[in-house]
Amino acid sequence: MAACRCVVHGRVQGVGFRYWTFRTAQALGLSGWVRNLPNGTVELEARGDEHALNALQDALHTGPPYSAVTRVACSPLQDSPETASTDTEFAIRT
Repeated sequence: MAACRCVVHGRVQGVGFRYWTFRTAQALGLSGWVRNLPNGTVELEARGDEHALNALQDALHTGPPYSAVTRVACSPLQDSPETASTDTEFAIRT
């Protein structure tokens, strides 16, 4: 299982980006979460099959209608037994 953390920049708040990410991640069979950050970006962590993670990362560059993504910064996550997520679903955090 692979994992990544991404921060999406641009017009990504107030345009349904979190819900779109939630639906896209669920369709790809990924677990994790997505949330808005105070600086106007969207942050997410996702876990699952490497091909599904790559598909999500590619999709983040486009986003939902009305969004305008200017940058996506993703980095791999190295889970230790203490920090590994046991979640099997994707969630929207507030």
